[in-house]
Amino acid sequence: MEITNVSEYEAIAKQKLPKMVFDYYASGAEDQWTLAENRNAFSRILFRPRILIDVSKIDMTTTVLGFKISMPIMIAPTAMQKMAHPEGEYATARAASAAGTIMTLSSWATSSVEEVASTGPGIRFFQLYVYKDRHVVAQLVRRAERAGFKAIALTVDTPRLGRREADIKNRFTLPPYLTLKNFEGLDLGKMDKSNDSGLASYVAGQIDRSLSWKDVKWLQTITKLPILVKGVLTAEDARLAVQAGAAGIIVSNHGARQLDYVPATILALEEVVKAAQGRVPVFLDGGVRRGTDVFKALALGASGVFFGRPVLYSLAAEGEVGVRKVLQMLREEFELTMALSGCRSLNEITRNHVVTDWDLPHPRPLPRL
Repeated sequence: MEITNVSEYEAIAKQKLPKMVFDYYASGAEDQWTLAENRNAFSRILFRPRILIDVSKIDMTTTVLGFKISMPIMIAPTAMQKMAHPEGEYATARAASAAGTIMTLSSWATSSVEEVASTGPGIRFFQLYVYKDRHVVAQLVRRAERAGFKAIALTVDTPRLGRREADIKNRFTLPPYLTLKNFEGLDLGKMDKSNDSGLASYVAGQIDRSLSWKDVKWLQTITKLPILVKGVLTAEDARLAVQAGAAGIIVSNHGARQLDYVPATILALEEVVKAAQGRVPVFLDGGVRRGTDVFKALALGASGVFFGRPVLYSLAAEGEVGVRKVLQMLREEFELTMALSGCRSLNEITRNHVVTDWDLPHPRPLPRL
C-alpha cells in the first residue's frame, strides 16, 4: 500500500510493534480527552485563502534561534526510539539533517548525545529532564554542549509522570536489551520492573518535583546554550518564562500525556503568543499531522512547530526512510497550503488567513422569511 499521508504510519506501527511499546508511544493520560482534542482542535480552524497571487516561487525557510532551517517543521523529543527500530535516534538524526531541519533529542533516548552527534552534521537541540541529583544534570548539559547541541529544551510539565493507564496495564518498562544511554554510566540507565508503570516509578525516584523558576535561572549559570521552556499553556507562565530569561517557549501539553483536560496546544497558542509580545519566539508542539496544521499554527503566531509521534510510527514502519518520508510529506503539504492560501513566504502568513471558533462572528444579514 502506498502511503500518502503521515497518519497512515500509525496503523503500520501498531501491526509491527509489541503492544507494550505501541501503547507507550500512542497513549495519553487518563481519559485521553486532550489526546483526541490535540487533533480535533485543528479541524475547527478554517482558512481564508487569498487568490490571484503569483505563487510560482515559495520560500519556506526560516531561522530558529539564529539557525537557518529549510522549513518551520522540526522534530520533537520522543523517548526510547530504539524500541521502534534498531537504529532509533541515529535514523531520526540522519533524516532531520537530510531535510535541513532540527531534531530534539530526548533525555531518555536510547542513544547518547555523543552517539547522535557522531551521525554527522545537523542542528540539534537537547531536551532536558531535571534530576534530583543536580550533578547529573550539570554533567548532561555539559556533554550536550560539547557534542555540539545548540539549545536546551527544558521540560517543565513533569514534576510527576501523568497517569497513563495503558502503561499501568502493560507494566511498561524499557526492554532489557536497551538502556537510557545518556545515563548509562551513572547507574540511572535501567528501569526496574514495577507493579504499575516502570517509567512512573523511575520518574518518582529520580525527577525533581521541586523544580521552579529559580532553576531556569540556575540552568543559565551552568550553560551558555539558549533555553527553550517546553510545556507552557498559559499567558501567566509565558510572561514568567520571558522574565526568567528563556530564549523561547514551546507551547506543549506533552503529547496529552501529563494532565488530561488541558486545552489542545493549538487553542492555547494564541494566548501564549500575545503574552510573549514578540520578545521570544513561540513554538507549537502537539497534534501536527498535516501541512495545513503547520500553516494554522503559523497564522496564530507560532514561529514553527514540533511533531513527535509520527516520527516514532514511521521509524517503526520503515526506519530512516520512513522518517525522511514524513518530513517530506509535511513539507510538500505545507508548501501546497501556502500556495493555495496565497502566501509566498512565512512572513506573508497572517492571522487574516484563518478564522477560528473564538473570532467574532461576521455579522450576516438575517434572511427575510
